[in-house]
Amino acid sequence: MPSTRTRRGASRGAPMLRLRIGFVLIAMVLSFFGARLVQLQGVDPRSYAAMAASEGAVKVPLLAERGDILDRNGVPLADSIKGKVVFADPSLTADDAPEIARLLSDRLSVDYFRTLTALRGRQEGSRYEYIARRVPSTLATDTVAELEELGYTGIGTDDDPIRDYPAGDVAANLIGYMGTDEPLGGFERTFDKQLAGTDGEATWQSSSSKSVRIPLRESTLKEPQDGTPLRTTIDRDLQWFTQKVLAQTVQQYQAASGSAIVMDTRTGEILALADVPTFDANEPSEADEADLGARSMNDTYEPGSVEKVLTAAALIDAGKAFPRQKFKVPGSLARQDRVIGDWFDHGMIRLTLAGIIAKSSNIGTVLAADAFTPIQLVDYLRRFGLGQKTDIGVRGETPGILKSGDVMTSQEKDRVAFGQSLSVNVAQMAAAVNTVANGGVRVSPSLVSGRAVTDDGVVVGTDVATRTRVISKEAARATARMMEKVVDPEDGVAPKAQVPGYLVAGKTGTAQRVNPVTGLYDGSTSLSFGGFAPADDARFTVYVVVHAPKVDGGGGSVAGPVFSRIMGYVLGRYGVEPTGGRPSRLPVEW
Repeated sequence: MPSTRTRRGASRGAPMLRLRIGFVLIAMVLSFFGARLVQLQGVDPRSYAAMAASEGAVKVPLLAERGDILDRNGVPLADSIKGKVVFADPSLTADDAPEIARLLSDRLSVDYFRTLTALRGRQEGSRYEYIARRVPSTLATDTVAELEELGYTGIGTDDDPIRDYPAGDVAANLIGYMGTDEPLGGFERTFDKQLAGTDGEATWQSSSSKSVRIPLRESTLKEPQDGTPLRTTIDRDLQWFTQKVLAQTVQQYQAASGSAIVMDTRTGEILALADVPTFDANEPSEADEADLGARSMNDTYEPGSVEKVLTAAALIDAGKAFPRQKFKVPGSLARQDRVIGDWFDHGMIRLTLAGIIAKSSNIGTVLAADAFTPIQLVDYLRRFGLGQKTDIGVRGETPGILKSGDVMTSQEKDRVAFGQSLSVNVAQMAAAVNTVANGGVRVSPSLVSGRAVTDDGVVVGTDVATRTRVISKEAARATARMMEKVVDPEDGVAPKAQVPGYLVAGKTGTAQRVNPVTGLYDGSTSLSFGGFAPADDARFTVYVVVHAPKVDGGGGSVAGPVFSRIMGYVLGRYGVEPTGGRPSRLPVEW
């Protein structure tokens, strides 16, 4: 019996021992996994993510979306539509590279040999190579699907917005255009840092032979920062109308080119700035290279007789002339280096200063300007903004040419007084005429609404526009009253510039053109008209210039009607009512 009890006790103790040993083993395993979890999550998670990334991980760019370029009302002039980037994983495409490259080059119009290099990997171990960017979504997905049907793997797509210009050629000379990977002109290039944004990056792990990607849990993820929109002062509908009217005139008179600008008199905001010929920003490769820029800002020309307005305004402000001042104007005027003539034949005529402006007499202007020294005249013209950039944000803007007064001869001063021997751009001249319209205060012109910084570091926009008094309010009003006589059907040379129902002030211009190769006058002309309305309470200034027309005409007959149509449209569009003011009664003769 005793021996039996001993055996039963031993049998009961054995299961208890095994249970204790089992608990110990479980505790050891749990401790191991707990320690491992602490190590992975708390001690050095990044090192293990890096180890995972080193074993077949792919760094993939996350593309930023380019900021829109908008008109003053928020309507897109340039935006982005859905597109795709087509990429390759060389670890999966290298073996079939020739066959895949042949199909991709055919479907996507990419270079075969560059594609072949990408499919094989531009660098050893590469897992991500660009094949084509900004591909229409349907084309990209169809191409990848076709490759998969043929049994090829390793080609994929990601989102890659395509730049689009909804209005085609509207403001194209200002907006510019994009190449495959960089901006190539206009605001696209000038404000690229603001518009481009910053690409991000993510690390992915290929999980199959089809290059299906899974984001690594501890990978470095840098979110893309989309570009910032650029709002301009342009009115898209007004810009379209201005371009249309200008293009019709350039075609009608067989001119080489033309430009037109519309400014808000009080704020200096440019509502339209048109150049003809222009181009479709969606198809820049189809345009002539000469048509891709903004001639209105990049090219210089002599302003001709519109300049007489500035000379007369300066003389009145300086107390050296007045509208009713009497002048005897001969048929020609001999000066040291040449004989000055008028555009029309006449003998001795008696004109007031108002008559000199109304009839656009070169000789009369020179006689009036004799009251100025070259230094005095140039000082006023610089205050009007001539001879210096407007810095409105157009790349390649010319400052024009205005010789310093202390080196200008009296003969050069004579020619400058009536608009020759100096050069300007369109915005300069418009801002100068606008100074008269704005009661003698020059408002610096703006193309950007608010504030923006060019890639060259220049701050531009309506928020930084400056206001400078150039002439007195009284001098500006007296000049405007003289300009009203220019469109008078009896006394003026530009009755076709009238706008029915409104009081208009303006000035014609006809200037000889300089051949850029020879530096000499080539017989062609630049015809212009600049003015504002309503003349007694100006809201808008319009300036038009038509270069090298082959059909005869003058500033009043060629540019005047363009001014009239554009001014009539903008007054109606912005609901400006006629003031009911009476036309100027200043005498033109005595």
